[in-house]
Amino acid sequence: MTPMIQPDTALWGLPDPDTHGDFYADTTIKRFFAWLVDTILILGLSLLAIPFTAFTGLFFFGFLFLAVGLVYRIWAMSSRSATPGMRLMAIEFRNSRGERFDTATATLHVLMFYFMTTFFVLQIISIILMLTSSRGQGLHDMLLGTAAINRSRKP
Repeated sequence: MTPMIQPDTALWGLPDPDTHGDFYADTTIKRFFAWLVDTILILGLSLLAIPFTAFTGLFFFGFLFLAVGLVYRIWAMSSRSATPGMRLMAIEFRNSRGERFDTATATLHVLMFYFMTTFFVLQIISIILMLTSSRGQGLHDMLLGTAAINRSRKP
């Protein structure tokens, strides 16, 4: 007979927010500031890319911005489990086993993030969940079993 998995043990690799709350302290506000930093960096990279498109990038700048952002976020999340903005804010993402993101998890996380931001209602639900859940998880984090934690001070 196989034991039933309890809902509270589903994320067994992540630190328990009740006993190790310091891992999740202020991660929601740090995620917001990281998002601002990353958005500014993506905007700068998108503007730098315009001359390389023979200035036709001006006509489809919204698409260019999304494409640069997608590549930027997937590359950063798969290589260090955090974007440059997240590293600046000293946070990183971990999966349900407590491991850093691999390319597949990073890609799914970024695609789900883009999907959530496309729909206002889903984004509001995600923000409310980040503010109220014990691990500060958004809707896409809960679906993937991931969480942002404060980065260890160790190199």
